[in-house]
Amino acid sequence: MAELLRTALVGMPPAKVGKVREVYDLGDEVMIVATDRISAFDCVMANGIPDKGRILNQMSSFWFELFADVCPNHVISVDDAEVQKRCHQPEPELSGRTTIARKANPLSIECVARGYISGSLFKEYRMAGGSVHELALPEGLIESAILPEPIFTPATKAQAGHDENISFQQAADLVGRETADFVMMKTLEIFSRASAHAASKGLILADTKFEFGTTEDGILWIDEALTPDSSRFWDANLYEPGHAQPSYDKQFVRDYLETLGWDKRPPGPTLPTEIVEKTRAKYVEAFERVTGKTFQS
Repeated sequence: MAELLRTALVGMPPAKVGKVREVYDLGDEVMIVATDRISAFDCVMANGIPDKGRILNQMSSFWFELFADVCPNHVISVDDAEVQKRCHQPEPELSGRTTIARKANPLSIECVARGYISGSLFKEYRMAGGSVHELALPEGLIESAILPEPIFTPATKAQAGHDENISFQQAADLVGRETADFVMMKTLEIFSRASAHAASKGLILADTKFEFGTTEDGILWIDEALTPDSSRFWDANLYEPGHAQPSYDKQFVRDYLETLGWDKRPPGPTLPTEIVEKTRAKYVEAFERVTGKTFQS
């Protein structure tokens, strides 16, 4: 299995490059290519996870289609034939990993929904000794505990380093109250329905983050949707509050990196074959359990 770490499409201007995705401007549309790059601790590793980009793209496509009635999204097509029509020559490496999407201006906040307290919010909750970011959280919560009801915890988009959790009022100050109200409502509605779907597959959706963008026709749900890169999925049979849970994400990568004595600054190290294979298997399992489909490499 070959990994795709970079793209350079003939006849197209250079792509806008993110940690994982590369975006080509097609005029009225954009072509979004999910590569096999993987990042941890805000650094991109020297090698990738084969098929990771295809899994992310196809999993996002599944969710965007499933919840198209909840919120308009940016997807025009994920069909390989439609992708090739936009190319100046055959680009077989784009197969399964590419979305043709509407252009939108991304909001300056990440929209995060949480049904359980874990990750950065639990760390802040513990340090604060209780409620944080104007959230009325119960006292005495333990790590990975279920919340009384899902909550909306927006975050800033950091150009470098980690995103930072902010209050709803701070989010409203950044994007406007009407927009903040709208994306909070949509975030929680999608999260609620996605959690129910995950539960039917024996999974817990602990939290997830969404992005929204503005267009002349209104606000669209953009970027990626409920993938292992943007969400915490836990196996319901293994759930045990009081500590961090095994997740369908980059856990093997992070655990390996913690053994290296690496300073967590670029460039990221090369991952050994065992870690690559275990991580790929987790992504494949997440895709297959969520979608009910067999992943085709």
